[in-house]
Amino acid sequence: MKTYLAKKETVQPKWYLIDAEKKVLGRLAVKAANIIRGRHKATYTPHVDTGDFVIVINASKVVLTGKKEEATSYMSFSGYVGGEKYRALADVRQQKPEFIVMQAVKGMLPKNRLARTMLTKLRVFPGAEHTHAAQNPIKL
Repeated sequence: MKTYLAKKETVQPKWYLIDAEKKVLGRLAVKAANIIRGRHKATYTPHVDTGDFVIVINASKVVLTGKKEEATSYMSFSGYVGGEKYRALADVRQQKPEFIVMQAVKGMLPKNRLARTMLTKLRVFPGAEHTHAAQNPIKL
């Protein structure tokens, strides 16, 4: 019996739509990351990008449980001495709410070149409208 290994040429990606309104951030990110990696398919191969595209709408209405709303902060580093900046989740939610979902999904992907290309298959929108209606996404 031979092991099946998917090839990039044979993969036909689909588009999925996830509404993030009143959804817990971590559970939403796990679902999106698994679809992006292709873990939901029988043809999943770890070293090949077998995943599908994911559209997340209403990212500004995502929910965090417990005290994470006040405790969570995002760090950025300029590369210079003393160049660390910390931003609270409330500030990020006001300025760029799609960043919260992007970072959560990015943290659940492997840390390699393949994952960086997988992350380009995630499209996050702060409101209910999205620009990918032509792809006929399957609603989850």
